[in-house]
Amino acid sequence: MKVLFAHLLSALLLAHCTRVAPPETSDASNELVIYDVNVLTMLDDRVLPDRAVVVADGRISRVVPMDQVDTADFAEVIDGRGQYLLPGLAEMHAHIPHPDEAGDDRIEETLFLYLANGITTVRGMLGHPAHLELRRAVAEGSVLGPRIFTSGPSLNGNTVQTPEEARTKVRAQQEAGYDFLKIHPGIQREVFDTLVATANAVGIDFAGHVPVDVGIRHALSLQYASIDHVDGYLEGLVPESAGVNPAENGFFGYNFAPLIDLDLLPELIRLTEENRVWVVTTESLFTRWASPEPAEVYLRDPEMKYMPGRTLLSWRQNKTNLITAPGYTREQWEQMMATRREIIRRLNETGLLLLGSDAPQVFNVPGFSIHHEIDALQAAGLSAYDILRMGTVHPAQYFDRAGEFGTVEPGASADLMLVSGNPLEDMDHLQHPAGVMIRGRWLDQDFLEAGLEGIAVGVGE
Repeated sequence: MKVLFAHLLSALLLAHCTRVAPPETSDASNELVIYDVNVLTMLDDRVLPDRAVVVADGRISRVVPMDQVDTADFAEVIDGRGQYLLPGLAEMHAHIPHPDEAGDDRIEETLFLYLANGITTVRGMLGHPAHLELRRAVAEGSVLGPRIFTSGPSLNGNTVQTPEEARTKVRAQQEAGYDFLKIHPGIQREVFDTLVATANAVGIDFAGHVPVDVGIRHALSLQYASIDHVDGYLEGLVPESAGVNPAENGFFGYNFAPLIDLDLLPELIRLTEENRVWVVTTESLFTRWASPEPAEVYLRDPEMKYMPGRTLLSWRQNKTNLITAPGYTREQWEQMMATRREIIRRLNETGLLLLGSDAPQVFNVPGFSIHHEIDALQAAGLSAYDILRMGTVHPAQYFDRAGEFGTVEPGASADLMLVSGNPLEDMDHLQHPAGVMIRGRWLDQDFLEAGLEGIAVGVGE
């Protein structure tokens, strides 16, 4: 892994930068201005033209008409002419490598891939003790990366088998300082109820999958912080008269797709809204990994050059195994997707959707996968503004940090993305940021491109 980092360092030096770190010309402690820019604050759907956004000490201090500032007063002036400034996005179902599986260089490269795509906040969904230190290092600025919220290690049917284990592990993760608990499949209902009671008692949220023995209705009544992958909803649309074994649901309910009854959906939407349960879509997981298209289609995507060859081989095998399994058909996949799109459309009406793609995951490259997620959500009928809210305002609300990030307003963290066109008119503009600001540190397009090139060179060795 040191060889990979050496390639990355070399590429960044050629671009007059240092390592994967902010350019020397930016200093979060000095006042700077993004001048003559169109601003999408995300406080509403208006675009404010001809604005100056002033940043001091890593936070936005003013958003004013540009004729109210003199550029000579600032340590740095970023030319926003003809461009659009909006909050950086949150990837609400991210994965971050840890030292047991990757070196420091790969960990930092993964964080950089998120940043290069305008993602300034990530919610790590499979925590490791090293992520607690990484969270601190990123917050302090010694490691360049998006703001990190991290779960603890997986709680699942193998790691939590008794009520006592549930109590012990929940308390241990809360005391260690993790932001929330990650739920995986397999936990029995009695054990899960103890887990939830303990989590509520010590004050830590729980999020993730819905174990089969728990079921979507009980899960919603327990007030998950978030249910990810829209997990459990499809199974919840199977009428009791179908007489199915819930454990035979297949890949996120794929096996039950022909049996669903959409007349049951209003009840699930009502329970979601009444219990204020957020839902992370990860629709790109289903449009890519679970789609009937062969792996070769996705291996040709340009962003695959940022992933190690062994990872691509694993992804290829995982996808092939899924779509060649007995019972898998294009028709049934289409049935599943039609149902998921309807669920997502109805959940969108609650205002409780969060933008998350699940990356790195099969053919979901960190950072780049959020754009596939956006495409899938547009295909489901969501508006550009609603999708942007899922990745900006909603995550801040979810973390009870409204006004702290996710908006362009005085007092908010200067976590921003500059793009060439209006994303409300064409969301593809988000795919190639002209620059990204992370807590007041400006990363221009040259720096982002040099970093990406360094990663590509390194993983190609």
